[in-house]
Amino acid sequence: MNAMVFNRHGVLAIYKSEMARALRTLMQSLLTPVITTSLYFVVFGAAIGTRMTEVHGVRYGAFIVPGLIMLSLFTESLNNASFGIYFPKFTGTIYELLSAPVSPLEIVLAYVGAAATKSIALGLIILSTAAFYVPIQILHPVWMVCFLVLIASTFSLFGFILGIWANSFEQLQFIPMLVMTPLTFLGGAFYSIDMLPPAWRTVTLFNPVVYLISGFRWSFYGSSDVAVATSLAATVGFFLACLAIVAWIFRTGYRLKT
Repeated sequence: MNAMVFNRHGVLAIYKSEMARALRTLMQSLLTPVITTSLYFVVFGAAIGTRMTEVHGVRYGAFIVPGLIMLSLFTESLNNASFGIYFPKFTGTIYELLSAPVSPLEIVLAYVGAAATKSIALGLIILSTAAFYVPIQILHPVWMVCFLVLIASTFSLFGFILGIWANSFEQLQFIPMLVMTPLTFLGGAFYSIDMLPPAWRTVTLFNPVVYLISGFRWSFYGSSDVAVATSLAATVGFFLACLAIVAWIFRTGYRLKT
């Protein structure tokens, strides 16, 4: 019967520990991504915005805001969750974690919850920062929050998987830097894929990031590159796939003790 009891104290202990680590590195966790994103906004808004004033009836500076938020959300969710679980592996304290009276579900909930919390907070800070540059309209605020939470949770799960898989800090940075960043730039973060030639647009639709950014942008301006239902289905499908992989990791013990 005791095995069925949710160990909220264990979950809160891990969650608070992860959040405390973010506070200790506040400059890296919050200020640096905000400054970097602001520079992106200034450069793209100034360099391209003067030549391309509107996209789908939306001022270009405002159009890129959802893409900027997603760019930071993807990388920060991956980095926060992957480092959070990799560090116990690196120091050897993961054995204490695995032998503690917390279930795999509670471990994942704590680490992924903390990573998603930090990423969502960062996304909202970037949104507030962007509001100083351009007027921002959110037509579907409830859906905006839903997409934000779902995407942050999904990529935090993905980051948790990455942290388990990685055997070095170099492997830990490989996916965020060399895979996710290019996919985001090529996934319509700063432009509409409708502006591409038909052949390139078809190729771009194989980029899963397109569906995430498109759905999130729709919640702001009511326009999207792909159907909103398709974007939502792709996001939920990615979330469920990550959840299934995490369940498999704990069932098999894959790289948890190596």
